[in-house]
Amino acid sequence: MLLEQLSAYRELGIGLIVVFVLLVLIIRGLIRGRRNRILRDLDPRRIGIQDIDRMEDGSEFELYLQRLLSALGYKDIYKTTGSRDFGADLVFTDREGARVVIQAKRYGVQHPVGLGAVQEIYTSMRYYAADKSVVITSGRYTDSCKTLAAVNGVKLLDRNDLMDMIDLFKTKRREEAMDLIESKADVIASKWSKGK
Repeated sequence: MLLEQLSAYRELGIGLIVVFVLLVLIIRGLIRGRRNRILRDLDPRRIGIQDIDRMEDGSEFELYLQRLLSALGYKDIYKTTGSRDFGADLVFTDREGARVVIQAKRYGVQHPVGLGAVQEIYTSMRYYAADKSVVITSGRYTDSCKTLAAVNGVKLLDRNDLMDMIDLFKTKRREEAMDLIESKADVIASKWSKGK
């Protein structure tokens, strides 16, 4: 009799564990499905920095930035095509009518963006007849990248700036987000400049 009761309790315990594991898996699947839908839609109202970190590749980040710029109110936004982008991922017109080219770099914090991004976006300005150039990353920049950008007047927006942009957009402070994007680049003279 006692053995039968213990056996019944053990079977009940095993059954409860199985039900619990199934519930956890179902809830986990629902959460992942929601995340995947958010990323698939790339809705700037729903995407945060953690979603950007989970993006599969740079093209999703570029598409997200295009949708964010559109949601901010920018006009004439053009997403360039993959291998023939001539160094720019996005081209748009800012509030003053200036043409701006953007290089988007979805990098992890442990892998900083190097000189190549500045070189590419700066040279793309001539092809796209742009007045300004910006590099936006989900990571950070090397010191040499910052120096080259400052010498060439390329605006760098890093992970903190991106999080600020997202926050400003989500809190309906769009003008402030646009101010961040359109603010002047830090500029320094090269140590090779005449007169130094």
